[in-house]
Amino acid sequence: MSVATQVPTGAELRGEIDRLRKERNAVILAHYYQKPELQDLADFVGDSLELSRKAADTDADVIAFCGVKFMADTAKILSPEKIVVLPDMEAGCSLEDSCPPHKFRAFREAHPDHIALTYINCSTEVKALSDVIVTSSSAETIISQIPESQPIIFGPDRHLGGYLNRKFGRKMLLWPGVCIVHEAFSERELLKLKTQHPGAPVAAHPECPPHIIDLADHVGSTSSILQFAKTFPGDTLIVATEPHIIHQMEKALPEKTFIGAPGADGNCNCNICPYMALNTMEKLYTALRDLQPRIEIEESLRLAAKRSLDRMLEMASGTIGLGDLGPTGD
Repeated sequence: MSVATQVPTGAELRGEIDRLRKERNAVILAHYYQKPELQDLADFVGDSLELSRKAADTDADVIAFCGVKFMADTAKILSPEKIVVLPDMEAGCSLEDSCPPHKFRAFREAHPDHIALTYINCSTEVKALSDVIVTSSSAETIISQIPESQPIIFGPDRHLGGYLNRKFGRKMLLWPGVCIVHEAFSERELLKLKTQHPGAPVAAHPECPPHIIDLADHVGSTSSILQFAKTFPGDTLIVATEPHIIHQMEKALPEKTFIGAPGADGNCNCNICPYMALNTMEKLYTALRDLQPRIEIEESLRLAAKRSLDRMLEMASGTIGLGDLGPTGD
């Protein structure tokens, strides 16, 4: 192996990442679903949009995004002047994969009176075809501002869309995508776990299917689940989302017990996101060293996608009038 391709190990690897971080004037972002070692070395840990906004507010020249591709794409959309690298370009998302842009465009064209309210877990091309992007934390605030008379397409997560339909009495037309992680939780195994820990509440992400949501005491985004973990009165919490978020809970509340909701056989690792798991310390090191793999987005596409993100930020803060919202017609 040549010197140029050698990757350090152990403490030397962490030291080299820190050296490159300073040398590149880089900020390292890690999603809550990343491995603990990546969370621990990151400058910021959070959900995808929160991280992209933090990166945009820094004076860093380079964003190293330890997450999945649509998250790194969002960072580039919001910070086009910065270099954005993703440790593994194969780190995708089942929701993004479920919604190819050409099919989404045809779906929109078949329902021209509908606005497209689209979950952030989608490609840049689908964002550009959408009217408003939502996150799991902003979706309720945004839907509450849209008149019931306005037809809505919601994609690509049918479980999140279905949860919002039930909560708000809407009849949004749902794209049939699912998150493979949240789809994997077992109702039977969760009921067994609740029996073993009587009184322990369940906190679930709204990407979970209805039979898991119905067993939850708290339903919310990753940030909302973390906040619930800090405030619930008991000492044990069952967590129905990707289990690496538990690392942050255990750091903040070492006196409490956090248990990941089980998959189909009670012991499988099917609730660990295989895409998030592709990022490693070694890949982060080489991404910072080589500034590759790098996110690149054509400018007209970036601006079209940014419009739907900007609308989300405006509606979430209440600074856009309902009269300003309507189908893009693109």
